[in-house]
Amino acid sequence: MIGAGIAGASAAAALSSDADVIVIEAEDQPGYHTTGRSAAFYAESYGGPLIQPLTSASKDFYLHTPAGFADVPLVHDRGCLHLYSARNKAKAKARAEALAARLPAITRLCADEVLARVPVLRPQALAGAIWDPDCRDLDVATIHQGYLRQMRRHGGRLICDARLSSLSRQPKGFYAQTGQGTIAASMVINAAGAWGDEVARMAGLSPIGLSPKRRTALVFKPEKTAVMDDWPLVIDFAETIYFKPEQGRILASPADETPMPPCDVQPDEMDIALTIDRLEKLSTLDVPKILNRWAGLRSFAPDRAPVVGPDGDCGDFIWCVGQGGYGIQTAPAMAALTKARALGRDLPDGLAGHDVRAACYDPARFRHPKL
Repeated sequence: MIGAGIAGASAAAALSSDADVIVIEAEDQPGYHTTGRSAAFYAESYGGPLIQPLTSASKDFYLHTPAGFADVPLVHDRGCLHLYSARNKAKAKARAEALAARLPAITRLCADEVLARVPVLRPQALAGAIWDPDCRDLDVATIHQGYLRQMRRHGGRLICDARLSSLSRQPKGFYAQTGQGTIAASMVINAAGAWGDEVARMAGLSPIGLSPKRRTALVFKPEKTAVMDDWPLVIDFAETIYFKPEQGRILASPADETPMPPCDVQPDEMDIALTIDRLEKLSTLDVPKILNRWAGLRSFAPDRAPVVGPDGDCGDFIWCVGQGGYGIQTAPAMAALTKARALGRDLPDGLAGHDVRAACYDPARFRHPKL
């Protein structure tokens, strides 16, 4: 397993009950990049039609934590408002109806109902919101560590400071040269996130065209307004800003998607300024001082759906990439999907029952016919 973020950790935990698993991580700690920089919420209404089945299929795991996985709840109630103006009211109505067809709890609220929930919103351009009462906060650190513990209990191993330098295909498997020595493996699972295409090239395989994109976030404490911890997550319909309360503070993001090479990405001052500007236009929240700021990379395949399954030119090279920022909320389902595809098994009922279809995520969709 290449990569110990949430994708690698969850898939390794799932596979470790049936296989001898070694996870290699380039950094000195797992989850340093995207996983450790997540905004940490679970919303079946967020991510689009190919993310939603994976999110829904992950719900039971998060609501009913498996015995021994964690000593504390993995989720906490939050709720989510997708705000819309009169200009996009028709599109919002259509989206709400499409969501409600699969998620019966989804409703629409009028402007007054929205303001009753979040009174700091400015009413001028507010026509209403799509209301998702089942959105929840995720305890990302507990989830990530729970998967790593589960993997270790099954005999799996995690090796940090093991940056991959080469990956050579052999008649029966692979040799991986890492910062901690050479590892021989019969199968490689590419959970390297933004570096996924680079790993494929090392193995002499074609990249799928992953596009890493920067996502910025900041935390501040308003001086003029008391932050209520029961406010829901607020996302504008165009997804140009979102914010939520965190222990008397506000976490906010401009929902940016700036293309970047794979790297230890840092926040850009322009994105910080955009966040503040959009917050001031959307709400009466003041930003006297930024207490924390960071950025992470969300990696997308060309069609913005995750990529899971064997490579078309090498059946022992398994892709598990392209979560696009939805990796935490879909981790249980992605892990089960990766295990099934890696071991050549049918999808478990917990996936098929939520209409998760392996073909929608198969790397084969990016293969071009030879002329």
